[in-house]
Amino acid sequence: MPTTPKPASSTILGQQRAVLDSLPFSDTRDVEDATRGLLGRRTPNAITADDGRVVWDNDTYAFLRGDAPDTVNPSLWRQSQLVAEQGLFEVVEGIYQVRGFDLSNVTFIEGTTGVIVLDPLISTETAAAALALYREHRGDRPVTGIVYTHCHVDHFGGVKGVTTQEDVDAGRVPVIAPAEFTEHAVAENVYAGTAMARRAGYMYGAALARGPQGQVGAGLGQTTSTGTVTLITPTLDVTTTGQTETVDGVRMVFQMAPGTEAPAEMLVYFPDHRALCTAEDATHTLHNLLTLRGAVVRDPHAWANYLTETIDLFGADLDVVFASHHWPTWGRERAVRFLAEQRDLYAYLHDQTLRLLNKGWTGIEIAEHLQLPPALENAWHTRGYYGSVSHNIKAVYQRYMGWYDGNPAHLWQHPPVEQGKRYVEFMGGADAVVEKARASFDAGDFRWVAEVLSHVVFAQPDHAAARELLADTFEQLGYGAENGTWRSVYLSGATELRSGSFGTPTTAAAPDIIGALSPTMLFDAIAIQVDGPRAWDERLTIDVVVTDTDERFRVRLANGALTYSAAAQEGDADVTLTATRAALPALAAGSRDALVAAGIVIDGDVTALDRLTAVLDPGDPGFDIVTP
Repeated sequence: MPTTPKPASSTILGQQRAVLDSLPFSDTRDVEDATRGLLGRRTPNAITADDGRVVWDNDTYAFLRGDAPDTVNPSLWRQSQLVAEQGLFEVVEGIYQVRGFDLSNVTFIEGTTGVIVLDPLISTETAAAALALYREHRGDRPVTGIVYTHCHVDHFGGVKGVTTQEDVDAGRVPVIAPAEFTEHAVAENVYAGTAMARRAGYMYGAALARGPQGQVGAGLGQTTSTGTVTLITPTLDVTTTGQTETVDGVRMVFQMAPGTEAPAEMLVYFPDHRALCTAEDATHTLHNLLTLRGAVVRDPHAWANYLTETIDLFGADLDVVFASHHWPTWGRERAVRFLAEQRDLYAYLHDQTLRLLNKGWTGIEIAEHLQLPPALENAWHTRGYYGSVSHNIKAVYQRYMGWYDGNPAHLWQHPPVEQGKRYVEFMGGADAVVEKARASFDAGDFRWVAEVLSHVVFAQPDHAAARELLADTFEQLGYGAENGTWRSVYLSGATELRSGSFGTPTTAAAPDIIGALSPTMLFDAIAIQVDGPRAWDERLTIDVVVTDTDERFRVRLANGALTYSAAAQEGDADVTLTATRAALPALAAGSRDALVAAGIVIDGDVTALDRLTAVLDPGDPGFDIVTP
């Protein structure tokens, strides 16, 4: 199948012109803010790992110049131009950000003797490069503290690029994070990590060429770096709003915001700088209530209420608002208006979705109907570059009502392959469907073409004409998308239809994250790999003794389910494993050799371990998405 991208269709050309006519492109304040305070850039800005592999290259976005091409939504083109700005920027005196080195920003707050690092990116390589750029312009200050605002990997993964475990253990570098940070950071990346990472490859366009017909940015940041992910667990938990900590002379006042953009999240106010870091709760985009890679649905009602609290707590003494993505907003009046509009955005989506679902509307119907108020529709920072009104409304519906829309016809549907076979037969066969779909394609009804041709591809995966036209359709939908992740998802689907699966280019289940698993989280991570039917008739018990924490667990496999208990148990287990907490993650390797190598003592029937290993079925990082 041809892999060369196609030009934009006349339908998409008309859509792009309509965008140019409808949005306030004459408002250039963001352009000014995105470059304000620039102290220097890294040139070239290709960052490599020790093995020479490029893990980040912001220079590949050099094509983002001038007016939007036909194949990119002009609003997304504008956002990508702003987000691709890279360098070291002064927020206010004493607070500096490096932007354009990863999906997120890293912030440096100067203290009495050194510098505090807030949210050290995804990869050690990008974080180290950012620190080097900071030091080039601000001096070789030691790192004297780390702050994680929340539990997503783009806010902690590069930590060992700016400090060491030894300095943290010695008490020289405190690591501050919201309560339950480690539990959520690890759970998100391990439990559903394989599926989320595979889908993240689509969401961020990891396999796409960068350019006007490929990946142009994700809206929140350009894309994710692909370097070494690390984790140093926090040494100081923030548990309450108003908690104040001083590190290296820098005063910080924290506001808890759990269940907003992340399950463990906090905002940070710097009173001596009159500066507020909103973490990821107020950025220059409508954020996700349910990210396309998959996650637990977030709470827009709580999100809006926390932003009201933010304004009440800090709005009177505020000179600048900055976040761990995008650029700051300066001036008290502008900053408070920015926070208020972000608050109103999430409140409106929440309340209006509930209003309409209580009238019997489904999530899809509400998403198709609901429009934002003009003041929000025309504010650049509320545009749907990362989240979208469409998929966020469906997320709110899902949060309250679940997957079932109440229509009995949707209660027990056939799965996609069986649906496809039946639809294709009803519509006169695959060739007839493709012929009709081609006419709809020419008419610009790309959403309908995608739906019907997906049925053909799932019924007959080798139908070349269906695959080709479906790829072309996804491509046009991508060209028209204002949302950066929608564009990447559509173009990734086209890529896999044309060239086959690209798998999972990156993974967040790094050794440090696995190493941070508690015993019970480790047992859970093993339990979700058990092939239930294969384990139906298996019965075994394993005692796990953790010597340095004085813990003991009985792990049991029965009826295809692996469960555990810390209560005292009757009788002996089939086998007992004795280990330190640090050695325990070797269980995840699934082999006796790995246990022995980690220093775990095995006592009893060792075949019980082999029997457990035999029923484990790890996830598939290359599972199919657009084909069965």
